[in-house]
Amino acid sequence: MRVLVTGGAGFIGSHIVDHLIGAGAAVVVVDNLSTGREENLHPRAQFYNIDITDPALSEVFAREQPEVAIHEAAQASVDISVTSPEADAETNILGTLNLLEAARTAGTRKVVYASSAAVYGEPAYLPIDEAHPVAPLSPYGASKFTPELYLAAYRRLYGLDYVALRYANVYGPRQDALGEGGVVAVFAGRLCRGEHLEIHGDGNQTRDFVHVEDVARANLKALESGTALVCNISTGEPTSVNELVCSFAAVTGREPAVSYGPAREGDIRHSRLDNLRARRYLDWTPVRDLKEGLEETLRFYAKTSV
Repeated sequence: MRVLVTGGAGFIGSHIVDHLIGAGAAVVVVDNLSTGREENLHPRAQFYNIDITDPALSEVFAREQPEVAIHEAAQASVDISVTSPEADAETNILGTLNLLEAARTAGTRKVVYASSAAVYGEPAYLPIDEAHPVAPLSPYGASKFTPELYLAAYRRLYGLDYVALRYANVYGPRQDALGEGGVVAVFAGRLCRGEHLEIHGDGNQTRDFVHVEDVARANLKALESGTALVCNISTGEPTSVNELVCSFAAVTGREPAVSYGPAREGDIRHSRLDNLRARRYLDWTPVRDLKEGLEETLRFYAKTSV
């Protein structure tokens, strides 16, 4: 199978590429390296350094003729989406539309799209299933949901199949440990640098942490399973930030220094996603244990001296 992966030099995308090539697929990577890194690129992947909004993307599709496209490239900063909503929409909405047009004209049969739990906003109930109201709290959440509407329209109009995967809090090696990185990566980076951990609020807020390898496996499952499908990719298990600190302490064998500050405006208190639809229609289940995942993540950041 020939698969094109946008954002294939990034955190999640590069793991997907590794799994695809390990499974024998021919892989084409499109990435502008704005947040992706060259060292993440698999040497056996065909690489194009272009932006997903570039009209030349259609030429890549025409030349490479991918059977499936996995769309991971995105503007992923909530803060940037608030300060520059136009730039956020240009990448996440217009960039996706550019990809869909390229896929349609090239005869690509399916698009697997990286959506986000951010589309749900403040939970009305837990765990959040796919029938939960969509009410994003940020332009980022809005710009991740809008492409799902385009995916459905392109299937109705042109028969282009799709699976949209709404990710919970993804963590693991290669994630940005600075700036907009997830809390696991930020904490791991700080521990490796001998710095204290900063917690916003009382630390009792919960998140659903899913390992990047489990996410990569879900994408591979979606290549052949699921049609016109939207599903959550999660563990379904809540972990508080304080529990996360305790888990890091158990892994490292030492109690990290912790400071508490004001809760961040706009942060939801609890998040946990129901994953029954992914289990049923993708035959997927998360397998990576949090403690094991934290150990692996710490080893990565210790080795790369973040």
